Amino acid sequence: MSTMDEGYGPTWDSDDEYDNFIRKMNPPRIVIDNESSAEATIVKVDSANEYGILLEVIQVMIDLNLVISKAYITSDGGWFMDVFNVTDKEGKKLKDEATLSQIEDYIRKSLGADSRYIPSRRRSVGVAAAADHNIIELTGTDRPGLLSEVSAVLASLGCNVVSAEIWTHNTRAAAVMRVTDKDTGLAVTDAERLERIRERLSYLLRGGDFSRGVTMAVAPGAATTHTERRLHQMMLDDGDYEQQRRQAPEQSQRPNVTVRNWNDKDYSVVTIRCKDRSKLLFDTVCTLTDLQYVVFHANIDAKDNQAYQEFYVRHVNGSPMNTETERLRVIQCLEAAIERRVSEGVKLELCTNDKVGLLSEVTRIFRENSLTVTRAEVTTRGRMAVNTFYVRGSAGEAVDQKTLDSIRQAIGQSLQVKGHPEAAPEAQKKESPTWFLFANLFRPRSLYSFGLFMR
Repeated sequence: MSTMDEGYGPTWDSDDEYDNFIRKMNPPRIVIDNESSAEATIVKVDSANEYGILLEVIQVMIDLNLVISKAYITSDGGWFMDVFNVTDKEGKKLKDEATLSQIEDYIRKSLGADSRYIPSRRRSVGVAAAADHNIIELTGTDRPGLLSEVSAVLASLGCNVVSAEIWTHNTRAAAVMRVTDKDTGLAVTDAERLERIRERLSYLLRGGDFSRGVTMAVAPGAATTHTERRLHQMMLDDGDYEQQRRQAPEQSQRPNVTVRNWNDKDYSVVTIRCKDRSKLLFDTVCTLTDLQYVVFHANIDAKDNQAYQEFYVRHVNGSPMNTETERLRVIQCLEAAIERRVSEGVKLELCTNDKVGLLSEVTRIFRENSLTVTRAEVTTRGRMAVNTFYVRGSAGEAVDQKTLDSIRQAIGQSLQVKGHPEAAPEAQKKESPTWFLFANLFRPRSLYSFGLFMR
């Protein structure tokens, strides 16, 4: 608590108490403008400035499924002033009054004096108990069938996976999973049983890569960290940005990240040009924040499926990037952050009645059909399991239609295939003049086939 020193005003027992006082004296001001732009809803945020506040605002927006098409950010001195142009997932202005009210309410709560936001990074990885579930964090070397093996171990230990998010990148894998006891539906609290879970998963994930073994420890603060931010932190700590790419993407598709110093102002200017996608700004700002850089100004633009981001940053110690090694590390970390969420493979969506061991059963079918999961999101909504998987062949090859038919037969019609990559090139071939001539020469001569061909 604060005390009064005679002649000097209040003193504070902790930095957190002082920060809360500043927040109360300078509450955030949020303005929602739906009139100035015909294409987007404009969200203006003014607040007392502190490290990590930009990430907090962006995090609120992505959690509300908003798309940030433009942003102008400035935070010199003690004040933070940002303008965001946002739309819904379909690229339309926000018209729903409930959503507009949520934006203002959530940002205000997130930045207000009662916010529990903690910008510092947690470095522990392991198993932690929340009120009604356990949180398990895993990192290790990626390999075909890994998710199937992990989920089978959890099922054998009497754990039910209620939600999970799994990322893979550059031969590394990271997962944040929420599990319950299969009998009680609550968190596992027995210390010996938790230790058995930890030991079995550590042994499984360690595999043959002893140089990068898994560390698992009780992590009481696990529930307070945003899942996707935590995955970025875990993969950053695991050094996925240093790994040799399993399959180098085409140069035209690689993100273009540059860093230069503006010596007159003591800023490092980070510029990113890449293909636009959902949550891109969150991923880049998350990485800069976790590398302990403060964004003082930024200009964000996304148009015609291309993204441009320019950040003026300094390290938390007040200095720009002074060495080539530091600049190269920032470039590599940002490239990795952009690529982690790029989905490789066929997208499969499963919506079915939830049951204990469902994830183990589904991923076993994938493994038996020589498929590996490159990214997954597992959720439970009431009694329904809503899961999304991105899969490819165990050697990195594309998935053929025969394999897709086989897994659909095994899992059921509740499994939907979205955006099969083999379909697009075939469609493009049929539209080309060369394919037209080739197909016309070798197509059976019937009125039926000719009618199909003309369509």
